[in-house]
Amino acid sequence: MPRAREGKFEAADGGTLFLDEIGTLSPAGQVKLLRVLETGRFERLGGNRERTVKVRVVSATNADLHAMIAAGQFRQDLFYRLNAVEVRVPALAERPDDILPLARHFLPRGKRLGTDAERALLAHAWPGNVRELRNVVQRASLLSRGDVIGAGDLGLPLPAAAPSTDEPDRSAIESALSRHAGVVAQAAADLGLSRQALYRRMDRLGIARP
Repeated sequence: MPRAREGKFEAADGGTLFLDEIGTLSPAGQVKLLRVLETGRFERLGGNRERTVKVRVVSATNADLHAMIAAGQFRQDLFYRLNAVEVRVPALAERPDDILPLARHFLPRGKRLGTDAERALLAHAWPGNVRELRNVVQRASLLSRGDVIGAGDLGLPLPAAAPSTDEPDRSAIESALSRHAGVVAQAAADLGLSRQALYRRMDRLGIARP
């Protein structure tokens, strides 16, 4: 008969258990987790003897749990049980000063980032946050032939061209309004502006609103 193995809660008894990506837990798993958090009791898989543990739980997720609760995908009682102290870590795109130090941390010994690679890393939006950065750097480390990782080794998409900062003058605005029979929304789209931005320019230039 195979020997029963202790689970994560049992192994963490008296300490701390980290549960990553808690938002992906199945409905059945949510019920079981809530029971352990509420009572401190559980049974091993296939066992029939109840065991007791005392564990501090730290959980993390990239999911919007509030939206999942509203959609019936995550238990509200479990959320409040886990959410005793909430620490929000801003997305990587919101803390660009961390991008290069983290990237260098993920580099293996003997590899370094070229200047063009650093510029490419700073220009990327990082929708996948730190995990994406780690994977990009580790993949580039494997694919690069030399010690210096270049922008081409990263495999990142080229950044979109910056929008034009040229201000449309009176003539351009009046021409756009004329082309679109005075429909401001269409004229604004033609000029690459929002409707509100076009109204502000019209008011500043003394162009009467249609």
